[in-house]
Amino acid sequence: MADTNNLLRFLTAEAKLPLAAAIAQAAGLQKANLFTIEDLAKTDIDTIKAASATEKAAKATLAAAKRVSIKRKRGLPEISTSTSAKRARVDPVEIKSPADVEASLALPISALAENDLATIILTTNRAPLLLTFAATLIKYTMPEQPPSSRLSLAQAITSLNAQAKAANIGLSNSSSAEKEGWGQGQSVVRVMTRDVRVLKRWGYEWKPDNHTFAIKSEDQAVIKTEDKEEKPSPESLHHRMPSEDSPALLALDLEQLKRSDAPPIVTTSASTKSLPVYHPDSARSYILRAFDSVYGDETIAKKKKSASELAAERETNLGHLVRALDLLFESWSNLDSSDLDKRAWSWYVKVRPQVEAGRAGWGAKGQVKLDDILQLRRP
Repeated sequence: MADTNNLLRFLTAEAKLPLAAAIAQAAGLQKANLFTIEDLAKTDIDTIKAASATEKAAKATLAAAKRVSIKRKRGLPEISTSTSAKRARVDPVEIKSPADVEASLALPISALAENDLATIILTTNRAPLLLTFAATLIKYTMPEQPPSSRLSLAQAITSLNAQAKAANIGLSNSSSAEKEGWGQGQSVVRVMTRDVRVLKRWGYEWKPDNHTFAIKSEDQAVIKTEDKEEKPSPESLHHRMPSEDSPALLALDLEQLKRSDAPPIVTTSASTKSLPVYHPDSARSYILRAFDSVYGDETIAKKKKSASELAAERETNLGHLVRALDLLFESWSNLDSSDLDKRAWSWYVKVRPQVEAGRAGWGAKGQVKLDDILQLRRP
């Protein structure tokens, strides 16, 4: 397990590979018995290419391994540092394992009582509300999916909806990649009545609470922690381990695929490792900044806030929204996943911000009353 975590940490922090690419790369390298930086630094590029998902990943891996190996010999810090605060915030060195990745992507959840939630009004535009709606819904319709998958799928739904809306109001004259059939050959899942092409992350295992994550290849055993003998929380009851038929997913970015040199029809498993996907960290960052407060007291409304105060308030507001959506979906636990998914779109339409029709309302902000969400709960 330590070798796997260290390898993932190296691939994301030093080789600068995205998480999905790092997972695929780690599995291939381990299968080729390349477990450490020293192993990689001593290996030729052809060997690494044979074990890698793409040539680009192979070159990045070898270059990073040699760089870190030289630093070790000279007694220098392995991870590059910067005095820039912005760089420090985004440096992936803090993410040491898939478990840490999923924990970092969890959405905030409010602890407010229902009566207090009902008084809250937020202002936002439709896209971040739809993204949050879909990400929370997937926790109930596809409970085997980790936070990274929920956010990726939700971002795909939001993007597909925006593309359809842009076409309907005349802002886009080009045909979408979805309509042109890009991504054919990949599996499809349904979220809020839309079909999403997905990339299956075989070997990426997620278990909440008292479990850990592991990467496995076909020839490796899965390493897991033992369950503790304690009563599961209500949150953990909504989750289950992915089976061989339900691996963790990432949504394909069909528009990016269309702009690339890749063929529209994906037919081989080898080619799927480099397919463009919607990144969950971008989706989370987007909705963390998207929800402002609506105050009845003008004195509070006009009070100027610092950037950190505003960011904290928006994160709190997202937590309030997620809590209201949790209460909504939990109340309809009598529905199966497909029925819950079908109803979710109509619920979103009822509570989304009211804006002007057509181009005038494109990207416009409006109010979201959490009481409207709570009123949709099952009597």
